Formats: sequence, C-alpha cells, structure tokens
Amino acid sequence: MESKDYLKDISEIKNIMNKSSRFISLSGLSGILAGIYALIGAAIAYWLVITYSNGVLTLNGWVFESCLLTLAIVALLSISTGILLTTRKAKKDGAKIWDTTSRRLVINFLIPLIVGGLYILIILSQGKYGQSGGLMLIFYGLALVNASKYSIGDIQYLGYIQIGLGLIGAYEPGYGFWLWVIGFGIMHIIYGTWMHFKYDK
Repeated sequence: MESKDYLKDISEIKNIMNKSSRFISLSGLSGILAGIYALIGAAIAYWLVITYSNGVLTLNGWVFESCLLTLAIVALLSISTGILLTTRKAKKDGAKIWDTTSRRLVINFLIPLIVGGLYILIILSQGKYGQSGGLMLIFYGLALVNASKYSIGDIQYLGYIQIGLGLIGAYEPGYGFWLWVIGFGIMHIIYGTWMHFKYDK
C-alpha cells in the first residue's frame, strides 16, 4: 500500500514539475483552424495567379501584392485564433497564460521565425522568390522545434515534418506552393486533430 502511495506522490510531483517548466495549454483546435485558414488562403492565391497572371507569379503587380495580403491575413487569423483558444483552455485548466514559461516559449518560437521572415524578404527583394515557399516551411519548422522544449514536446515532430517538406521545396522549387499547402494546411489539420483528441479531450 505504501509503495502505491509513493508512486502516486512521485507521479504528482512529476506532473507539477512538468506544468511549471512547460506551457501545456496549447489548443489542438487552433491548429485545425490554422490549417483551414491556410487552405483557404492558398486557394485564393492560386485562383488569383491562374486567373489574372497566366499561372506565373511575378514580384511586380497587384496579383503578387494580393497574394502577400492573403498570406498576412492567414497569419493574423491563425495567431489570433491560437491566442484566443489557448487563453480559453488555460483558464479552463486553471493555468497562467503569461508567465516565465510562456514568455520563453514565445521568445524561442519568434527568434527563428523573425530571422526567417527577414531573410525571405531579402531574397524576395532580390527577385529570388522560387525558394520562398520552402524557406517558410524550414524556418517555421525550426521555430516549432526550438519552442517545443517549453511546451508540449510533441510539437517538435510537426516541426521536423515542416523542415523536411521545406528541404524538398528548396530542392524542387517548382513544388514549393503545393508543399506549402501540405505543410501549413493539411499537416496542421492532421496534427491539430491529433492534439485535440490527445490533450484537449
């Protein structure tokens, strides 16, 4: 009987330590919605390029600017939804939404993401936009892996998948758009669904 009590105590201590060192209130539903937003945004961008730019995207013109605006809206919706649902889940779990752990999570996530974003803007300004889809996936994947040590460790696997897709996109730039759709759209939906049933339920 005492050994069972010891095991229970050890398990509770382990859970407390895990909660104090990791931000575990991430919402799986936000991943699903981010994937849906990405698919809708990709469909809009594809339609614009096919309809108004003969299937070729150039840096100059309103089609490219419209695609960038669509991408920005997708990112804004994904971030807003993530914050909203994660905050709601944290309140439900009785966890703090903004503490030392969540700050470390955000910082470790943003560093690769901001560096990657600036690098992509630099190569776009040089007219080298063939690699942009692959680079988005690579730097986003690195951001996930980097942040995973302060959150649910499982997100590192999504990061590895994004990095792998990004490297394929870098090697085969012609498939960059479709790899972007798979990475940001389909993989987010699959991973968000898995996270939802594993953690949210």
